[in-house]
Amino acid sequence: MEVYRTDYDIDIKEDKRRFETYHSPVTEADKHAHIIIMEGLKELTPDIPVLSEEGREIAYEERKKWASFWLVDPLDGTKDFIKQNGEFTVNIALVEDNAPVFGVVFAPAIDLLFWGSLENGVWKKEAHNP
Repeated sequence: MEVYRTDYDIDIKEDKRRFETYHSPVTEADKHAHIIIMEGLKELTPDIPVLSEEGREIAYEERKKWASFWLVDPLDGTKDFIKQNGEFTVNIALVEDNAPVFGVVFAPAIDLLFWGSLENGVWKKEAHNP
């Protein structure tokens, strides 16, 4: 959250989708969050690949062989992050056999955490202000 409250560089990245190319902002926070999450997931589950919005592009031909993988958006809502309106999240999901089985959504600006799994349902943790 340190970057959120300071000046930071904003780059533009190209997102190539089926028939169009989009230009999206990317900040130091996007990149830094990506690195932290990648390192953590590799330490926890070294044999499970990670597909991250800020990571390298991985061809479908390679991905289609994955029985399970982590799907990560290290900073969903970069435009809102830039506006500093607090409406951005960190999203992480474990996908097995093409279906999500575990997920985490964290809104750091308001310290709100949702997580859930097929086995245990969905949970919410809010910040407690004294």
